[in-house]
Amino acid sequence: MCGICGIINFNNKPVKQPLIRKMMKKIKHRGPDDEGIYIDNNVGFGFVRLSILDLSSQGHQPMLDDNGRYIIIHNGEVYNYIEIREELKKIGYKFRSNTDTEVILKSYIEWGINCLNKFNGMWAFAIYDKKLKKVFISRDRYGIKPFYYF
Repeated sequence: MCGICGIINFNNKPVKQPLIRKMMKKIKHRGPDDEGIYIDNNVGFGFVRLSILDLSSQGHQPMLDDNGRYIIIHNGEVYNYIEIREELKKIGYKFRSNTDTEVILKSYIEWGINCLNKFNGMWAFAIYDKKLKKVFISRDRYGIKPFYYF
């Protein structure tokens, strides 16, 4: 099931780790297997994991791409991730996990927001681009994995 949370301070004030931890504590029942935090000044992500697809530590989140530019937190499942993974491998992408999360991240790197057209499933995720200081957020078309924000 997993749980994701985050803060984006539009006033550019730094995110405080204790606040992310407090949010994670509230959703810990969604992910008892692992947890992680990522903070870059005014952007902070928290994650609690229920290991399903890849039980190894390679599925740890927040997950960074190979260059450390992009960071993702994700809840849900992209059902056709194996097919998308094979398509990305043919382009030259290499994978270190067997997770759909890594497929989502590399799909975003390759196709930008058009990656959403490839996904079948239920998901909520956020991807942070450290270089451009932008966050891209998505949820599945039907809201099976809702994404609450305010």
